[in-house]
Amino acid sequence: MRARIRDTELYFDIEGMGLVPEGDRMVERPVGFLIHGGPGSDHSGFKPAFTPLAARMQLVYFDHRGQGRSATGDPARYTLDENVEDMEALRRHLGLGPIVSIGTSYGGMVAMAHAARYPEAVSHLVLIVTAAHGGFRPRAAEIVAARGTPAQQRMADMLWKGELDTEAKLRDFYDVMGPLYSLKYDAAAASRTRNRGILAPAALNRAFAPGGWMETYDLRPELARITAPTLILAGRHDWICPPEFSEEIHRLLPGSELHIFEDSSHSVRVDAPAAMIGAITGFLDRHGAAAPASSAA
Repeated sequence: MRARIRDTELYFDIEGMGLVPEGDRMVERPVGFLIHGGPGSDHSGFKPAFTPLAARMQLVYFDHRGQGRSATGDPARYTLDENVEDMEALRRHLGLGPIVSIGTSYGGMVAMAHAARYPEAVSHLVLIVTAAHGGFRPRAAEIVAARGTPAQQRMADMLWKGELDTEAKLRDFYDVMGPLYSLKYDAAAASRTRNRGILAPAALNRAFAPGGWMETYDLRPELARITAPTLILAGRHDWICPPEFSEEIHRLLPGSELHIFEDSSHSVRVDAPAAMIGAITGFLDRHGAAAPASSAA
């Protein structure tokens, strides 16, 4: 499905019922937005990892502008600020009240900024393997230098220099870097997932290339505006958004919950899928999100 919002068109998809029968009444379930990472990726990598959440809420997946199946446009507008405004415009376009906002990696950055700028729009916030400022980049470079193979070090250097300028190069990047992203890396499974997705080098380089917006990215001054109960998930062995950045967010958000998966890297949904879903549903239970309808159990 497509939504014409602001100056662009976003592709979105919906999983799960929003209105379900329970006894002699119909019960409206919460709506969760699943916010993909990158930049330069799409929502397809979330399927089917997040499907279990559809047992308790209606899920909305969408692709950021210039990425996936959403419309392309001026790459100068492939920024976090634009993605935040697009997300809020999509929520309003769909006629939704406060949402459960679930962002992974770059999607977590978008989710954080959205929850800070539109606190009334978010009932619950889940941040998965993310960072609140661009300091994760030099730290990631240190980790690759210490832990990466020569091929991985060359690929990371291409990322920082903005040289991943074709879809083929970006696919090569993920092929080489895969074992750093996941402790349970399966080359064949990862290839199938990538082949289903659409990669967008222009969006990636608008963030990571020299002069990109990621150089000045810093949400820390805004985090105090977040009012939603917040869960922060991290992978102990994450190379690109190391757990110290999740710990920092936790310190800056009093009352937030932090869970670090000891046997996971960046791709928690690959390394610890059941534990990830369990952590999210447990958090929603503790903080008053509607439980699944009994008839759907």
